[in-house]
Amino acid sequence: MINNETVDKIRKYSVKSFFFRIYLMIKLPMGFLSGMRIRKLDDEKCIVTVSYKWINKNPFKSTFWAVLGMAAEMNGAALILQYTYGHKPSISTLPIKCEADFIKKATDITTFTCQDSAMVKEKVIQAIETGEGVTFNTTSNGLNKKGELVCKYKFTWSIKTRSN
Repeated sequence: MINNETVDKIRKYSVKSFFFRIYLMIKLPMGFLSGMRIRKLDDEKCIVTVSYKWINKNPFKSTFWAVLGMAAEMNGAALILQYTYGHKPSISTLPIKCEADFIKKATDITTFTCQDSAMVKEKVIQAIETGEGVTFNTTSNGLNKKGELVCKYKFTWSIKTRSN
């Protein structure tokens, strides 16, 4: 089923800046350039931050919406990855829909929180047990330093165990 040792390992290395930065450099170069970081990853939630800086900005003096979306997507992706990494047979993961609401300009560090870890774990177990595709939503709220809601992303994910 789900390998708890692998889950612990993914959690440990995701929040360690050096290892996560190397991962980003190899697998997600734009994430590396943006300075995106996973601050927390556990049974409950994932917290990801991204800063407003020169490379992330838009002409309107705020963080580019796609940079915000990349950090918001990382929330759900990290929750899924902790339960699917190294699984045999592998598990196909695909974001199939994205919805976003923008409330305020993102002009400093934006902290995204996704609290769907328990639900994601249930869906991964369901996909493993049934061998069928499973679709579910994750929500990621982005707050500024003052704790004000900047944006809200909703991703629809599809996961399925690959056949051997």
